[in-house]
Amino acid sequence: PELPALAANTPDPAEMLAASVRGPDDIITVYKAPTCGCCGNWVEHLRENGFTVNVVEESAMLTVKTGLGVPSGMHSCHTAVVGGEIIEGHVPADVLRDYLADEATRSASIGLSVPGMPIGSPGMEIEGAPADAYDVVTFSETGSATYASR
Repeated sequence: PELPALAANTPDPAEMLAASVRGPDDIITVYKAPTCGCCGNWVEHLRENGFTVNVVEESAMLTVKTGLGVPSGMHSCHTAVVGGEIIEGHVPADVLRDYLADEATRSASIGLSVPGMPIGSPGMEIEGAPADAYDVVTFSETGSATYASR
């Protein structure tokens, strides 16, 4: 099936990654649907943990994910780029910082993901609801591996 076109304000996926390669590891660009509250909560989590966050409101999120090479099994609601890496979903800020400092793991992967939307992950906290156990995984064109568990 044909994928929807990117909104006029969204750069080409190759441009997204190229721009993030030039940027420092504490400046992250988050692509999110305009109406997604949990994505906004994750952005606030990142800011509270010292990241500078640029937010791009994007309706065609599947196009962003596909264009950046995020495997379908890694999908969540928002996609980010930082330091040449793809960050998918509700990745905790401390795990993201560890990953960005881990050159060996970064060189063997193209990104980090919390697949789905587990309750209790940053931005997905629900008062009174127990947190789900979840994995933060690295991914590449050839597969994925658990990087951290929560």
